[in-house]
Amino acid sequence: DELRQYVQELSRIAECYVTAHPNAGLPNAFGEYDLDADTMAKQIREWAQAGFLNIVGGCCGTTPQHIAAMSRAVEGLAPRKLPEIPVACRLSGVEPLNIGEDSLFVNVGERTNVTGSAKFKRLIKEEKYSEALDVARQQVENGAQIIDINMDEGMLDAEAAMVRFLNLIAGEPDIARVPIMIDSSKWDVIEKGLKCIQG
Repeated sequence: DELRQYVQELSRIAECYVTAHPNAGLPNAFGEYDLDADTMAKQIREWAQAGFLNIVGGCCGTTPQHIAAMSRAVEGLAPRKLPEIPVACRLSGVEPLNIGEDSLFVNVGERTNVTGSAKFKRLIKEEKYSEALDVARQQVENGAQIIDINMDEGMLDAEAAMVRFLNLIAGEPDIARVPIMIDSSKWDVIEKGLKCIQG
């Protein structure tokens, strides 16, 4: 039952088939699964009737009885139709950002850029990363939808600074919720940065 919201969202946005292979509930204190085949099949049928699924199966705790019950439950139901999803630029922090035809503009926070902000440059050079995170946080609080991060400065180890700052951002949900724009003229810095972010 806890998976329903995720399966529903995937079915809404996925341009491919959606498959669900749920566990037979959560394991109990003995490591066993208590969700019986009929209850599980009833939930799967509801998902299929709602048009969420193309393929069903089972994972941990499911038995041949679970699979047989699910098979009977979805027999005769139409599979999910693939939605027509409009072309858009899709970015993601912890939260998605879709930039489509109806997007008038996108706010990019550029204060976390050592070439554009003397304050940020000073904080990074002095290794005051906690205060540098505050700069990023303030941008998000003030409406930035993307955070631009640039560490290209001759007196700075740009790779190390980028990796350290991005890893710190990953631990800050208020900042990490928006997509990150890695801004550098150096391929090595971009490559190291990409390894620190999702997507």
